[in-house]
Amino acid sequence: MSVDSATARAVLPSGLPCWVELAAMDELSAQRFYGELFGWEYQVHRDPATPTGRYAIATLGDIPVGGLYRSAATQPVGWTMHLAVNNTSATAEWVEHLGGQNTLGPVEIPDRGSILHAIDPTGAPVVFWQPLDTWQFGNGMPNSFTGADLNTHDGVAADHFFGKLFNYTTQQVGDLHSVDYVEWRLDHQPTVYRYVMGPEYRSDTPPHWMIYFEVDPARGADATAGHAIMLGGTVVIQPYDTPWGRIAVLADPDGAVFSVIDHSRVVEGWGRAEVDDPYDD
Repeated sequence: MSVDSATARAVLPSGLPCWVELAAMDELSAQRFYGELFGWEYQVHRDPATPTGRYAIATLGDIPVGGLYRSAATQPVGWTMHLAVNNTSATAEWVEHLGGQNTLGPVEIPDRGSILHAIDPTGAPVVFWQPLDTWQFGNGMPNSFTGADLNTHDGVAADHFFGKLFNYTTQQVGDLHSVDYVEWRLDHQPTVYRYVMGPEYRSDTPPHWMIYFEVDPARGADATAGHAIMLGGTVVIQPYDTPWGRIAVLADPDGAVFSVIDHSRVVEGWGRAEVDDPYDD
C-alpha cells in the first residue's frame, strides 16, 4: 500500500500518483481537522475548476501534500486520487475509447498544469493530471500520502482500463479466490493497488479510491485514530495489523473516509479485517 518515492518530483512517469485532494462540505472545518490531525498548513490559490474558485493547498514544511476545496451541492464529499499523464487531451480520448467517461476538462489550472476528471468503466472517479515540470508532491513521509487502493466490484474491467492506459503490469497479492487484491506496477515497482470489494462491503457500495496517509511510528495508528475522534471524526474500522503495517480507517467530520498506516507494525501473511461498510449511510 505504499509508494516508495522522493518527497518532491519534478517530472512524473505516466500512471504514477501525483496528487490527492478532498472535496469538503465545510472547507474551513476540514482545514482545521486535518491541520490538527496531520500538522498541515494551507495556501489558498485561484482555481477555475472549483465551485468557489478557491483551492487550498496543504503543506508540511512548505512541501505540498494535498489539496482541499468546497464540494458542489450535488457532489459527494471525499478524497480523490490523481494520476500523472503526459497529455490530458490525449488521455481524454483514451478514456472514452477504453469505456470510461470524461466529466470535466481538460482544464488548465494557473501555475499547476492541466487536469481531466473522469469515471473509470467500473464507476470510480479519478483525476488525470498533466503537471508542470516544477510541480511537487510530498509523500512517503509521516502525515502525507503513502498509497492508494481502488476498491471496485469489477477487477477485470479495472485491470483492463488502467493497464491499457498506463501499461501497468499486475501482481496478485491476495489468494484470488477469497481475496482478489492486485498490485499495479510500473517498471516492476508497486504503484497503486486494486481490491475487489468482498462481503464486508454492501453490494451497492460505489467503487472508490481509498487514500492512505502515513503516520509516525512514535505516534502510531491507534493514537491517530483516538485523536481523530477528539477532533470530531469517527473510526470506521478499528486499527488492525496487516503485512504492510497497522491500519485504521477513519472519517473526517464531513464523513470523508481515509486510512492511516504505521509501516513499522507489520505481520506475516494476508488478511483483511471483517468490517462495516464505510460507505453505508
